[in-house]
Amino acid sequence: MKFLIDFFPIILFFIAFKLGGIYVATAVAIAATVVQIAYLHFKHGKVEPMQWLSLGVIVLFGGATLIAQSDTFIKWKPTVLYWLMAAVLLGGQWFFGKNFIKSLMGAQMQLPDAVWIRLNGAWAAFFVSMGLLNLWVAYSFDTDTWVSFKLFGGMGLMFAFVIGQALYLSRYLKEDAALPANAKDPQA
Repeated sequence: MKFLIDFFPIILFFIAFKLGGIYVATAVAIAATVVQIAYLHFKHGKVEPMQWLSLGVIVLFGGATLIAQSDTFIKWKPTVLYWLMAAVLLGGQWFFGKNFIKSLMGAQMQLPDAVWIRLNGAWAAFFVSMGLLNLWVAYSFDTDTWVSFKLFGGMGLMFAFVIGQALYLSRYLKEDAALPANAKDPQA
């Protein structure tokens, strides 16, 4: 369910683009993000800082797109968001000694500090790369191709990166202590 909520605005953006064009899609994406944030706020009582940042970026760049009637602004929005996320990860590590990837995932797994630092750097590099790739697609192809890349390419690359990360992390995760042969699994 969380996956659907996270991708709610982009899925609606894609559908609205196919039905009504880039300006309709932009307005839908702004409205969908506002609804997403309101839902999260009322359902969980808390909205993550990156979600607030995402709302601000879509309102700013989407609003500029609608006011100027230029799709350039909305095409830059993913890049700006990716690069802001990379800056937060790297800035937290370099200037404040805070590893935000460890803060997010540390409760689920125990890893050596060096691995957390590499993981933080890998996510930052991924976001920088995604921002560059978004600009390349935006300026090398038509808007229809860019919108399809934004949904399918972006999600596909994110999925591949997460799978690669899981494979990398698997060598550092300890297996649970083996149960005796006569012990029953409490979740079975």
